[in-house]
Amino acid sequence: MLDKQLEAIVAQAHAAGVPDLCELPPVACRALFRQILAAADVAPADVDVRNCTIDGPGGPLGLRVYTPRGEVRQGIVVYYHGGGYVLGDLDGYDNVCRQLSEDAGAVVVSVDYRLAPEHPFPAAVDDAWVAFEWVAAHAAELCSDDARIAVAGDSAGALLATVTCLLARDRNGPAIAFQALVYPPAAAGVHGDYPSRTRHAEGPTLTLRSIGYFNRHYFGEGAVPTDFRAAPLLAEDLSGLPPALLQIAAFDPLRDEALAYGDCLLAAGNAVTAIEYHGLAHGFISMGGGVSAARLAQQQLAQALRSALR
Repeated sequence: MLDKQLEAIVAQAHAAGVPDLCELPPVACRALFRQILAAADVAPADVDVRNCTIDGPGGPLGLRVYTPRGEVRQGIVVYYHGGGYVLGDLDGYDNVCRQLSEDAGAVVVSVDYRLAPEHPFPAAVDDAWVAFEWVAAHAAELCSDDARIAVAGDSAGALLATVTCLLARDRNGPAIAFQALVYPPAAAGVHGDYPSRTRHAEGPTLTLRSIGYFNRHYFGEGAVPTDFRAAPLLAEDLSGLPPALLQIAAFDPLRDEALAYGDCLLAAGNAVTAIEYHGLAHGFISMGGGVSAARLAQQQLAQALRSALR
């Protein structure tokens, strides 16, 4: 059964005639997504915030750094926002990252990676990696000389986080202490036979049509991605990766592939904690101000990161 607070928010959106994201062109879709993110978000947490720009693979790459006040910083979290590689930005996820920084007691670095269709696959992956490398190289000034680093993200951002872990392993990159993955599209929403895609094809938040819309813009019309950087369930080797937290929504077409990814990580010998929120839907990480269960999920995410980075 859908959480009653979330059910009321969904009903209000339907009554207001809010369209499915896939019914709008990308620019208009991005504006709607910002409104959706703000609708049930938490109030801004009181943390220090600064913007910076680094050299990215496609030009200047924006980062936003959140630093908690009044306590010893536990470490650094590199955060990749959701939005199907087409939507999302630093402003839309500002409250999410502020709250995560305060709750986890950690420096959070939010990454403004390039979006499709202007920048198709693998632009987002390339930006995610460069941002992570920059954070690792500047850990002393961001936090401390011995700061531990975690990666985290929701939806498309969760995929970028876990792919960054795979790349760090394969490229002998900087150490990653933890990966926090919130409803990752581990099979790109297309590979495998996962019943949740049919069961929750119409949402209540993310729909199967919108998954197809995002994939067309990011991977190309008619393209079925076969690269592990697009679908980590296709990776030949998932061993030797950082401990993981998977947070999964019951009412989500991506539910089953996210669970399958957790199973594969476990089978490969990694430490994995998977939590399914039975009344929540895709997108709950930005609903902490209107849905009590979503706020609990935010707190559990932060506590897992705080423990891993201590």
